Amino acid sequence: MSTAVNNNTAGNGNASGADAVAANGGAAQISQLFTKLLVAQIQYQNPLEPTDASQFVNQLSQLSQVESLQALTTQTAFNNSILSSLQMLSLGSQVGGTVHVSAAQLTLDGSPVELSFTLDNAAAPATLQLTDAAGRKREVDLGKLAPGSHGYKLDPKALGLAEGSYSIAVLNESKQSVTPEVVGRISGVRLASDGSALVQLGGLGEFNSRLITQFKGQVAAATTTH
Repeated sequence: MSTAVNNNTAGNGNASGADAVAANGGAAQISQLFTKLLVAQIQYQNPLEPTDASQFVNQLSQLSQVESLQALTTQTAFNNSILSSLQMLSLGSQVGGTVHVSAAQLTLDGSPVELSFTLDNAAAPATLQLTDAAGRKREVDLGKLAPGSHGYKLDPKALGLAEGSYSIAVLNESKQSVTPEVVGRISGVRLASDGSALVQLGGLGEFNSRLITQFKGQVAAATTTH
């Protein structure tokens, strides 16, 4: 249930370049339009009441500000495109590596899921709450837990949980919610339409790369001796 890795960043780079060209073209059009309007203003002004020269200076200053803002916008878009490409390359090199991802929602496919969470206060008991797409809640008693980091292996089959998407949270006795982290292996990376990078964690679903809290690295391949 893995998603193919989308490493085709060349198309996105070309699109960003085209956007930059279009933005520069827009700045040139603004400048040309301003020049035409300025010439027309001078041509059709009342000879008996000529326009004050300071007004032309103010208009030129405003044009300069517009062009500067346009150039800044173009440069910012170009920088964002470069950062997205670098992020994709960096995450692409992590495919096969294990990460911790803050996950308020995940997909269960029947396979065990390793969870990690941190409690600021003691919980007696702590509860793992899972809510399916239909709003049905299932609570798992985690027992009495001290403050600090804890791990839990969620076995959907042992708990009788059907495959599907679940909201997940760890609650203390006061029902204060803690978002757990899912420990999984990156199986793919793709760029979303909004420019953010998404990582695929096997059958657990896709997660925004900003939710990654820890990189554990790749598992070294076992060597065989003869």
